[in-house]
Amino acid sequence: MTIKGNNKEENFYVIGISYEKADAETRGKYTFFPDQVGEFTKDSKSNGLDNFFIVSTCNRTEFYGFAENENQIVEQYCKYTEGNAQDFRNFMVVKEGIDAINHLFRVSSGLESQILGDFDIIGQIKIWFNRFKKEGASNAFLERLVNTAIQISKKVKNETFLSNGSASVAYSAVNFIQATQGNLDNKNILLYGIGKIGRNTCANLVKHYPNTNITLINRTKEKAEILGLKYDITVKDHSELEQELKNTDILIVATGASNYTITEEMIPYDKEMTIIDMSVPENVIHTLAARETIQLVNVDGLSKMVDDTIAQRRNAIPEALAIIEEHSSEFYDWLETRELVPAIQSFKNRLDFFQSFALNNLKKDNITIDESETLLTEKVIQKITNQFASYLIENKDNADETIQLMEKMFRLKQA
Repeated sequence: MTIKGNNKEENFYVIGISYEKADAETRGKYTFFPDQVGEFTKDSKSNGLDNFFIVSTCNRTEFYGFAENENQIVEQYCKYTEGNAQDFRNFMVVKEGIDAINHLFRVSSGLESQILGDFDIIGQIKIWFNRFKKEGASNAFLERLVNTAIQISKKVKNETFLSNGSASVAYSAVNFIQATQGNLDNKNILLYGIGKIGRNTCANLVKHYPNTNITLINRTKEKAEILGLKYDITVKDHSELEQELKNTDILIVATGASNYTITEEMIPYDKEMTIIDMSVPENVIHTLAARETIQLVNVDGLSKMVDDTIAQRRNAIPEALAIIEEHSSEFYDWLETRELVPAIQSFKNRLDFFQSFALNNLKKDNITIDESETLLTEKVIQKITNQFASYLIENKDNADETIQLMEKMFRLKQA
């Protein structure tokens, strides 16, 4: 099945970069930021791309949309990243048509997550899709596609054990601390950045270490204070960051900025510290790992901490695939029906023309037609149209032949 856009020369694609082929540093070069959505959409439309959306997370950045070819998307996308198109092609995944659709369904179900069964991705898909929708980059196909992905995610999460156990990115930071730090009674933990991952990490820290000294710092202090009140933990102003680092034993960075928020000069050279960088692109300068006194781990390293849970989740993969298959069939049925609409509409338009022509001739002959008779002919036209539509839907395998025959018989013109 070929998935066409508004322009008959366009096909549906997904191009992207993920943890499977690129490390965190490389992925960081191709991160797409929310504040670029408006400008990117306007520029893309001026360059012939109309219906699309981007999803950018710590583990993957992907562009879903219609284009004449994959190069059109790659060149347009890379204009808005720190990387270049040539290097991007060395790491990218590209899929077209049904393969692109199936890829989104697998991503939304947690099957393609770096941590198998991590469902944080579906929330990101919804958020990113709505950002582009507000800018006028959506259409009926993309709406239905994303809604189907959401349904798949919910069903997999509720009806299988694919997400069983604690193996989210946010939990993996706590898992790492448990495995490497031992007793935390006299340790100071600083959580820097309270976006979604930061908030989830905070909740897990408080749950597993309720009596530990945890401090929050966020660029917007008011947001940190709300979280601090919720969990009864200390909040410091962003201006106190460097001073607080002098007293920190475990630093968790979840700032999600486009550049480094923790640099060499911010941490005293002889300071012993464990640093967990949960941001992509990396927000902790990686040269700190060269210090003997510092233990630095990023999101790729954290993912290796949850292998036991992942092994258990793999048993649920067949059930998840069955759910994807079920919803995919429904989606393709809708898609095939949608592709018949132009022919059905053209047929109805031709019948309307016959009605109008006949009424005009009657008027010329001074024959009066009352409203009820006109209404009757309109109902007959609708009934005939419905019969035609039902036949096409019930006989999809022969739909093309039927449409060609009707086009010859009634001289139909499709838009």
